[in-house]
Parts: sequence; structure tokens; C-alpha cells
Amino acid sequence: MSTGEGTRAVRAGLPEPQKYEPTLPGPVFAAHYHLPGEPTGPYTYGRDSNPTWTLLEQAVGELEAPGEAGVETVVFASGMAAVSAVLLSKVRAGDAVVLPDDGYQALPLVREQLEEYGVEVRTAPTGGDAQLAVLDGAKLLWIETPSNPGLDVCDVRRLADAAHAGGALVAVDNTLATPLGQRPLALGADFAVASGTKGLTGHGDLLLGYVVCRTAELAARVRHWRKVVGAIPGPMEAWLAHRSLATLQLRSDRQCANALALARALAARAEVTGLRYPGLPEDPSHKIASEQMRRFGSVVSFDLPDREHAERFLAEARLVDDATSFGSVRSSAERRGRWGGDAVSEGFIRFSAGVEDTDDLVADVLRALDAAAG
Repeated sequence: MSTGEGTRAVRAGLPEPQKYEPTLPGPVFAAHYHLPGEPTGPYTYGRDSNPTWTLLEQAVGELEAPGEAGVETVVFASGMAAVSAVLLSKVRAGDAVVLPDDGYQALPLVREQLEEYGVEVRTAPTGGDAQLAVLDGAKLLWIETPSNPGLDVCDVRRLADAAHAGGALVAVDNTLATPLGQRPLALGADFAVASGTKGLTGHGDLLLGYVVCRTAELAARVRHWRKVVGAIPGPMEAWLAHRSLATLQLRSDRQCANALALARALAARAEVTGLRYPGLPEDPSHKIASEQMRRFGSVVSFDLPDREHAERFLAEARLVDDATSFGSVRSSAERRGRWGGDAVSEGFIRFSAGVEDTDDLVADVLRALDAAAG
């Protein structure tokens, strides 16, 4: 039965209805299971498997790759656990890996670990498909599109085709877009990886990650890595994540509408420079984003004149939490340069639009900008 995205989000991963049973079974808290005789079956020990994970993994797979046979999902305790599982389980000493040099702030930590293990790491910017120039002989290509925090977009299909022609696997970080924004596997990737902490679960109250693998063979090593390092999600977190999926389309639609309205308002401000949002027709990434994305995400980035100006703006905002992370139902923003590590100005703002009334949010941001300028 063919369904729309909202229907799919509401029903994803639900078991067959059983009389007197809840629609979504509650979390299973179990370190061990009854296991007489030979240790066979789906549930043997709590670090290996859990029925609550199983339902969530089915749900995420249905959203990331609807209708695709053979796809398997593995959930993790955090987004970085998922990222590390792919990068550290698929390469070995002497291999080459291609990473973006403008990606998530923790990627350099993974790079250091890879290099300590004898893996060659090459980097190039996301924009302009620049990673193509350093692909030759690589074992794995890691793509982050839109990039975090700069919001550049690359052509996933073009990069994936080139990587596969050279024998490389392709992983796409889909955190900013979410499965409702783009589907990396449909664009040719072997893995869709994301921090479910962000827009997927969308309430800023849990940590979670996942890897969606094109085949069972690809999933086997990722799942084995999870078992070895023990990077497993708690059953309560997994259940909360699954419950939150039901509102994914509703949240995404409002967040994206708010982000676009905010970007349009910011474009008219003289003190705002470097404005980026792939949904703006004038954005450098809009053309390719329009070809491979169905929604443009909740994050807008821009520069204010300096650190002090940015901090005054954040202090004046009333509907915007000064917090790291993004994708929550509550709008948040931060002066990204406070962390170091990102190639951004001291006045750079990463803004995550929530689900507040659009007029209220835009008015609050404009009022805060006026106050910060005064």
C-alpha cells in the first residue's frame, strides 16, 4: 500500500495489531532473556539486541528508504557513535578515507583516531563537489550535505557514482536534512547516517544515532562494531525516539516554513551578512538542493558584525534558546565560534527554527536584532 510521508511517519515500525496490546509497545528493560538450550533467536543478551530497538530500526528504515528491499538499520547511543561505527568498521590501516573539511565539529576527532590507526584521511570542502578531486583510490567517501554549520550542498548522486566507479563505499550524514528532507540511499549512497538527537526526534531530550545500510552484508560489520564497543541506546531513549517519529512531518513542515520566513527577513537586514539557507532561491546551493532535497531543513546561518553584536542579539531574543544542537521544537541559536574548530567568524550564528508561530518567531528575531544594534 502506497502512503504519504505523514502517514508513513505515524505508522512506521508499528507491530501488527494484537487485541489488548498497545499500538506501540512500551520499552523493554532487559539485560538478559530466558534462553534455554542453544543460544539462537533474535534476543539473547541486552548488548546484542532489544525488541524496542528492533521496532525503531524498522521505523527509521521505512523513512530513510521506503520500499527498498534488503535495507537494514542499526541504532546507536548517539550520532557520533553511529558516525564512528561506519568509519572505524569499514576501513583498516593503509586505506584512504575522504571527509569534508567543513563538516560537523567532531569529525576532526574521528580523523585523529583514523590516522592513529594508519588510515590516510583526505579532506575537501562540501561545496562545488570538491571531494571529487581527492577520491582516487579511496576506500570510503563521507559526505555531509547540507554541511554543518555552513550549509553548503553537494551533488550526492554525482559523488556517489564517481566513488563507486573507483570501488569506494559512500556514507551520507543526513542529520540536517532528516529522512523527510532527502534520502541518501535513493541518491546512490551505501549508508545514511544521522544523529537522531536532532530533527528526527525533535524535542531536545535524548541522544540517539543510526546507520541505515543498503544491504545486510554492509550492516553486519556496523552491528558487530556496536556489539564490540557497547554503543547501544537505552530502551527508554529508543522508545521515546520511536514515539516522536509520529510528529516528524508536522514538525518538519513548520520548522522549514519558519526557517524560510526567517531567512527572508534576515536578508533585508543591513547588519546581516553571509546568510545561508538552501531554501532561498538566491542561495548558492539552491539549485542542487532543489534537485535532491524535498525539504530544506530547519537551520539558517548568518554573520553579525562581531562577537559582541552576536552575543547581544542572543541575549535579547526571548523565543530563542542560546544552546548548541538543532532540530528541536523550540527555536535555538548560538554563536558557533565559541567552541572553536569551525571555520567561522566570531559573529557567526547558527539558528535552528522551531515550531513557534511564524509571525511570533520572526518578530522576536527582528526585535532582538534591533536591540542588539542599538
